[in-house]
Amino acid sequence: MRVIFMGTPDFAVPVLDALALAGHEIVAVYSQPPRPAGRGKKDRSSPVQARAEALGLTVRTPATLKRPDEQAAFADLGAEIAVVVAYGLILPQAVLDAPVHGCINVHASLLPRWRGAAPIHRAIMAGDARTGVCIMAMEAGLDTGPVLLRDETAIGPTDTTGDLHDRLSQMGARLAVRAVAQIDRLSPVSQSAEGVTHAAKIDKAEARADLTWGAETLARHINGLSPFPGAWIERDGARIKLLRACATEGEGTPGTLLDRPGLVVAAGNGAVDLMEVQPAGKGAISGADFRNGARLAPGDPLEG
Repeated sequence: MRVIFMGTPDFAVPVLDALALAGHEIVAVYSQPPRPAGRGKKDRSSPVQARAEALGLTVRTPATLKRPDEQAAFADLGAEIAVVVAYGLILPQAVLDAPVHGCINVHASLLPRWRGAAPIHRAIMAGDARTGVCIMAMEAGLDTGPVLLRDETAIGPTDTTGDLHDRLSQMGARLAVRAVAQIDRLSPVSQSAEGVTHAAKIDKAEARADLTWGAETLARHINGLSPFPGAWIERDGARIKLLRACATEGEGTPGTLLDRPGLVVAAGNGAVDLMEVQPAGKGAISGADFRNGARLAPGDPLEG
């Protein structure tokens, strides 16, 4: 099938690879334009653009699709379907209507829950037991289109956004290939008007963790923001990123180390095992290694 692929971040790369491996004719790949990145602030191509170029595919990086000439160029590709994965630009109706079978979107949530920009982060932070991937027929609304396929996975107590990102990306790749192959035979299911939630973009201002929060809330906050932007606390004037945690039993003054193996601190209720942390300017290490290096004893405050 003649396919236009539209995506930008790492999450979309396995879907592109799977479509190429399945033998579809990818007539063009659309991705957001290169952005300044790194210390030198030089323009850097998106992960999708880099992968598409490695595959020898035609890449287009328009800043907008609102211009008539861009919409005409899109239509002139004669695609049968467009597969969209975290592209990051709004698709005008003319673009949505151009492919014979329209545009389908790979979305990392169980719609209608967590429409929007950060569905993986928000599912973990909210304490959802399950999440998944939906293949959705796109329409003008934000993630409002009917669902063609879906699959689910459990969210474990120590799963981070990074863990789920990789799992759901592979799941999305499998579903996207299936959806393209079966597009004539799939029955769209309208999303329920009940249970709609919106996954707002993560703001770095959210990242500060509070060790007086309840254990479950604190652990979900840490795991949901890992690896980016990374929940953090301060010790000796420097930030410590908290990268993986698990709520556990225990009591004590919130924020103080408990007499347990590893780096277990009392929370507002219960306790949190800080399984993986990252001191400022260093790589990630286990909580136990951090405790040993900092020479922390039971009762010591972790912040301060």
